[in-house]
Amino acid sequence: MRRDAEATKAAILRAARHFLARQPHADITLKAVAERAGVSPPLILKYFGNKDTLFTQVMSFETDASALLDAPLDDLGRHMVRQVLVSQTQQGADPLLRIVFVPLHGDRGDVLRDNFRTQVTARLAARLSGPDAGLRAELALGTLLGLGVMFGIARGTRLRATDIEAIVERYAPAVQAQLTP
Repeated sequence: MRRDAEATKAAILRAARHFLARQPHADITLKAVAERAGVSPPLILKYFGNKDTLFTQVMSFETDASALLDAPLDDLGRHMVRQVLVSQTQQGADPLLRIVFVPLHGDRGDVLRDNFRTQVTARLAARLSGPDAGLRAELALGTLLGLGVMFGIARGTRLRATDIEAIVERYAPAVQAQLTP
């Protein structure tokens, strides 16, 4: 039976993200990533070359930022809130939450931090008009990170039991307020 290369790569990246959110980069082994992804370590090497190349992709926010910011500015707050919640519930990964785990990763944390600043924060700020675009972008993202932490890490029972659209209705205005001058 032939393996679906894209699905396999996605499973490997999900597994690597799982570990990146739970332990220092130096402690993560390709064997553990492979076991979680349901593949062999040599297959990871085939697709990614080495551990550093794999984690370079895991530490990138490029694809997630594209999905997170893919809405008209007047509806962006709603879209971003929905994206955070849907990503966690349906894909098992938050598009932003990796940044919360920077302290675990020593020098690698600087890479994660720099990627977040350039690929998410600066990209959002560039879309905003009016004064203090950079500050407003950081405040909007901080608001989203709070939601992501409460939903995905603290696993707020009432939050998780509430319909996603109800949360979007209640929470999106707080995010949108930061996006609007």
